[in-house]
Amino acid sequence: MKNMLNKMGTLGRLGLGAAALAALTACVAPAPYYQQTTTYPYEPAPSYPVVGTPVPHASYGRVVNIEVLQSQSAGAPPSGLGAVAGGVVGGVLGHQVGGGRGNTVATVLGAVGGAVAGNAIEANTRAPRVYQSYRVSIQTDNGTYRAFDVQSPGDLRVGDRVRIDGNQISRV
Repeated sequence: MKNMLNKMGTLGRLGLGAAALAALTACVAPAPYYQQTTTYPYEPAPSYPVVGTPVPHASYGRVVNIEVLQSQSAGAPPSGLGAVAGGVVGGVLGHQVGGGRGNTVATVLGAVGGAVAGNAIEANTRAPRVYQSYRVSIQTDNGTYRAFDVQSPGDLRVGDRVRIDGNQISRV
């Protein structure tokens, strides 16, 4: 076979390859043809209520107590940054005053005064703060008690009839 391929030449080999390719393509099946004859209408799936989902409802009651609550934030000790920043600013401002020995004295006094003032300002900003809020206690119509912590009771007074809707209280 090898001798025969050598004698055929390039043109003969190309012809033999084309014949082999034509023989192989005869083995390929034709592409299938699909025809859609029926259509089906779209019907959405039925919806059902979700079991266990609470239905929101309002309840009613009377305000039985309003008490003032005070809370205090934790203060932090001064870090010293206020004193350093105040000293630098005071020294720069003091250096602007006078000349010679007076300038040096003014710079030192400005730095010391600025450090004291900066430390005091920082201590004031880091001091504990007192916050005030209110606890409104309500007896509902079914006899239970509920308490709500609010920033301000607004126009609510003890004895007022109220509506409770979720976590919202409104006077009726």
